[in-house]
Order: sequence, then C-alpha cells, then structure tokens
Amino acid sequence: MYDKLESLEHEFMQIESDLSDPEIFSDQEKYKRLSKSHSDLAPIVAAFREYKEVLAQIEENSELLRDSDPEMRELAESEDGRLKESKLEFEDKLKVLLLPKDPLDEKNIILEIRAGTGGEEAALFVSDLFRMYSRYAENNNWKVELMSLHETGTGGFKEVIASISGSYVYSRLKYESGVHSVQRVPETESQGRIHTSAVTVAIMPEAEEVDLKIDPGEIRVDVFRASGPGGQSVNTTDSAVRITHIPTGLVVSCQDEKSQHKNRAKAMKVLRSRLLSNMEEEQKKELDATRKAQVGSGDRSERIRTYNYPQGRVSDHRINLTLYNLDAILEGQLDDVIEPLVQTFQTEALKEAKAA
Repeated sequence: MYDKLESLEHEFMQIESDLSDPEIFSDQEKYKRLSKSHSDLAPIVAAFREYKEVLAQIEENSELLRDSDPEMRELAESEDGRLKESKLEFEDKLKVLLLPKDPLDEKNIILEIRAGTGGEEAALFVSDLFRMYSRYAENNNWKVELMSLHETGTGGFKEVIASISGSYVYSRLKYESGVHSVQRVPETESQGRIHTSAVTVAIMPEAEEVDLKIDPGEIRVDVFRASGPGGQSVNTTDSAVRITHIPTGLVVSCQDEKSQHKNRAKAMKVLRSRLLSNMEEEQKKELDATRKAQVGSGDRSERIRTYNYPQGRVSDHRINLTLYNLDAILEGQLDDVIEPLVQTFQTEALKEAKAA
C-alpha cells in the first residue's frame, strides 16, 4: 500500500506542475481532465502526507523510549500509544480512500417516487419525500428539475419524476432506492388509528447519449393533449409525449412543458436512464449472485426504511439504524442516515478486498 501511495503522490505532484503551466489553458479538455484527477487525488495525498508525519513521529519517539532519563522514557511511552492509534486510524482511512470508485458516483440522477399501498395517504407521503429530497438537494447546492408530476388533487402525488444535478449526486443518494414506509395517523382518521403506507423510490444515474444510444427504430413516439388532475385540460395542443421502447416495453410520458420538443427531450432522458439502470441491475445480479451485502441489494422491492410519526422515529432496516429526529430528516438533514450507510458499505467493501 505504501508504494502505491508514493506513486499516487508523485502523480499528484506532476499534475500540479502541469496545471501551473500557463499553456495548459490553451487545451481546455486536457485542463479539465487534469483538474479532475487533481481533485480526485487531493484527499488521498493529504491523508498520506499526514500518515507519513505520524510515522516520522513514531520513529523519533522510539529513540526517546531508549533514553536513559526515566522521565523522558515515561513521556515517550505515553506518547507511543497515541501515535500508534493515530497510525492505525490513518491506515484505515487510506484503505477506504484507495477502494475502487463506483464509475457512476459522479453522475446526476433521475429520481422517481411512486405511491404504493395506502391510497391517498401514500400519495401524500410521496409529496413529503419529494420535499425532503428537494431540501437535501438545496443544502448541497444541487439543482432539481421537475420532469413529470401526477397529482391527486388533494395535495398528494401519485408519481413524481425529477432530475437532480450537481456534484456527486448519485454517490450520496444511490442507497435511497427501495420501499419507504410511513406510519402515522391520517388527517381523515377520526379514531386516531395509525396507518401504514408505502411508497417506492428509484434512484437512477442519468444516462447521456454517450452512455446509451437508442436506435430510433426501436421506439414509438405518440403525442397527445396534456391534462391535469381531475381530467381538466392543461393546454389545447398535442404537446404531451409518450415514448415506448419496443424491445423492453418501457413506457415514459412527459407533459409538464408546453413545448412538444421539450417534453420529448425530457422523456428521452428518463427512458435512457431507466434502460441504463436496468442494464446495471442485470450486471449486478450476474456479478453478485452469491454476495449478500450488509447494506442490502437496493432492490426496489425491499422495505429499506420506516418513518414513524408518533414516535418521531426513522429506522433504516438494512443496517439496524434508528434515529429520533424525524422532523430534521424530513427537512433535508438526510446525511444523518446517508453517512452510516456509506460507512457500512465501505466496511463491507474493505472486508471483501481483504478476502479477495
């Protein structure tokens, strides 16, 4: 590991040298590539340099352990434990930093939330979750663009589809796919009984045309007149678009924009992302058929999390995490859940790397 880290540090220093050359700005593609490499290596090199400082301190301290002065030896012994503990912490940190990166981590995402069991109460919770993810995106300076929305007419959403773009969006939200259940007393419940409803969340890395090309001959495009909740007309032109991917049967429709061209572009973006997500899932099943990851497979049929309103509790069932700050999480403080998930995944990945 030490040799690899030294090699990465040398590469980092070479990149810094290249970036300091004024001529680099004449080649924007190369400048972007080097800047990204510099950004990726910076945390690894910073941790490695701190690690080397600790190793140097341990070496210096080992000389004091042999000192003839009892007080100096006692001081060195007390320092020895702290330094060795720090050394182990840096080694664990560096092992995590050296884990292979998910190539999709830097992708923007398509977020889909759909009402499941629970009728109107489930639809209301779709609205609550969309607000939660929107607040979390706002906290991270990400951009949320609504792509499709099916309202119920009473404040709930049967389905909402949105794109979220920004820095490392997929890396932070990829563990959100699955069934989210809510336990609360509906406003219409006169007896005060707690109802359990469920919604499904799908997080798909946004696929660009370079990621997945779709043969125009494999899709059917239908246009129709957009309509809102309750059937009222949104506009009087055939601007809504429905795209069917014939080989897979996937259907995507979009009617939020008044422009047929814009609706088609949005629908194609969602279709590409769904197809890429399906391909990724199939590959994962083939590669990980016998693997039981501690954080779960992310399969959309899994119940991954429960939001209990009477207790103010959020429970993530994959890692046995229970938190009692439901209000804060629904306001976008989602890192309280995401960080333990990331740490669990990294711990599992380290175990696999050691076993390999």
